[in-house]
Amino acid sequence: MRLPVPPELSMTDVSAPLRVALIGYGFAGKTFHAPLIRSVPGLALDTVVSRDAGKVHADLPDVDVIADAADVFADPELDVVVIASPNDTHAPLARAALEAGKHVVVDKPFALDLAQARELAAVAARQSRVLSVFQNRRWDSDFLGVRQVMSQGALGEVTHFESHIDRFRPQVRARWREQAGAGSGLWFDLGPHLVDQALCLFGLPDRVWASLATQREGAEVTDWAHAVLEYGARRVILHAGMLVAGGSARFTVHGTQGSLVKASIDPQEAQLIAGVRPGDAEWGDDPDDLVLHDGHGQVTRVPAPRGDQSRYYAAFRDAVLGRGANPVTPRQAITVMAVIEAAFASAAQGRAVALELDAGERSAWQSASN
Repeated sequence: MRLPVPPELSMTDVSAPLRVALIGYGFAGKTFHAPLIRSVPGLALDTVVSRDAGKVHADLPDVDVIADAADVFADPELDVVVIASPNDTHAPLARAALEAGKHVVVDKPFALDLAQARELAAVAARQSRVLSVFQNRRWDSDFLGVRQVMSQGALGEVTHFESHIDRFRPQVRARWREQAGAGSGLWFDLGPHLVDQALCLFGLPDRVWASLATQREGAEVTDWAHAVLEYGARRVILHAGMLVAGGSARFTVHGTQGSLVKASIDPQEAQLIAGVRPGDAEWGDDPDDLVLHDGHGQVTRVPAPRGDQSRYYAAFRDAVLGRGANPVTPRQAITVMAVIEAAFASAAQGRAVALELDAGERSAWQSASN
């Protein structure tokens, strides 16, 4: 699938910026959404919904902070609502924002199940509003590099694709993502990124097989996830774990003509935490090369492309203004949800599970590479 690459716009290209409200100022809102929104010409972060105004104003002294999302929905001056609240609130907040006539960005996961995802897509269509899911990792250096090498044919036909997001966090932290409840656990947290990238490259799988586990002492939810997506003879392995101190590559790809390894993960999350912002000289620069093995003993180092997650918001802005396509459509988000749900079913039933999608939903990835 060819991802949209919108042209860079200066502020003079947009007569009046779209006014944005951000719901939630936890890790995702603070680390990703706020700085990325503020870096994109034509978007103005106007309001943050949070019960901790001091925390928000320490970073963003010029924004309004309100405690109730209903005030955002009722404000006719706000154009866009970005939802970065706990996972179990995504669907009800997105529905309310759409019904209030707002364009909406929902952090992943899109919803808690397929029924919620389909309902949100229907509401967006009925309201004629842009509804998009924040799949920022489509613009990661590691993923862009792997996609580039694959598209050039250097690997031949890909037979084995392995994607890991591993961490070493042996201590369970007191946060909602690691506490029992709807939408918590590692597969809901990192699965949507892993799945979305796989679907961008290969389209929909025939079946999904998965195993989920809770491994850390004191853990209440899944903290290890392993899913295998079946595409005929090709296997796509998606893995996330919280007890990995090192030694696993971000991507490992094998094909009929060679193999490719990308060892380290894209640096943008670490850069954002450190205060680096889009436009800074080091933004998105990834010093970790991809390593290409040609099958004849030749090893070539391929520089990683520069990542830029702000391109998601630039593309979303253009979609709202009628200048480009929605970067992550509701139909694509529904298919990601179908894989997430199939993995849960597979882990519970101990067998491979097919996706429960209709023909229209399956068309979301018709342009993906096969």
